[in-house]
Amino acid sequence: MVVVDLSVLFGERARISDLDRYIEQVKELAGEGNDVVLTGAAPVWLYLAVAHALHGRAKKLIYRSPVTGDIVIFDHTPY
Repeated sequence: MVVVDLSVLFGERARISDLDRYIEQVKELAGEGNDVVLTGAAPVWLYLAVAHALHGRAKKLIYRSPVTGDIVIFDHTPY
């Protein structure tokens, strides 16, 4: 399982103009075919864009928050 803390991708503020760079960083961290957990303080638009970019690359995507715990976004694990 790969844990990606989105808050480490940017400094004080995430900038939509840097979105392509953030996505490339996350793809590199996530690899191919892994279970991936997204966590960290980041804007909703960044979570949504990253989730979209990982669909088809990650086997399973989980959102993790201290408030909600783990929430499965998608799971393409063969049964």
